[in-house]
Amino acid sequence: MEYNVVQGDIAAQSADALVNAANTSLRMGSGVAGALRRGAGEEIAEEAMATGPIDLGAVAVTDAYDLEADHVIHAAAMPHAGEATADSIRDATRHALERADELGCESLVLPALGCGIAGFDLAVGAEIIGAELERYEPETLSTVQLIAYSDEEYDVLGAATGNSEAPTLPGERNPDR
Repeated sequence: MEYNVVQGDIAAQSADALVNAANTSLRMGSGVAGALRRGAGEEIAEEAMATGPIDLGAVAVTDAYDLEADHVIHAAAMPHAGEATADSIRDATRHALERADELGCESLVLPALGCGIAGFDLAVGAEIIGAELERYEPETLSTVQLIAYSDEEYDVLGAATGNSEAPTLPGERNPDR
């Protein structure tokens, strides 16, 4: 399975599945969840809430609604109103990959789970996620994009995983993905 770091808005990506950096309540507030909710419509938030709560490190799946994907995999890397841990990031990443395979997905877009409002250090979290991506042996999944929103996040994710590509055009990061 190939993976690389890309930069952009997760809600603007096209893949078989997009991963939401969720909390255990599956309430879609800000950050990645907010971007996905704005792109998909309020129905995704309603479906997610009806599916939850879930255990820390677990995942739930909803329709992607108006997003360019078939599924959104909500990976609970943080407890509701709490902070992520190395174990919760590792478990949420692994379970998201396994669920994508169960769904028959070939492509997946994954944010830095637990490293935004969940309070976990981005570089350390990216190393954990990168290790899980390298260790995982997929059945159907062939491409994973670890997505960064800002220039700074892109640089940290790329350095921590060793998996970013130099931009080919000014201001663009991996524009072909």
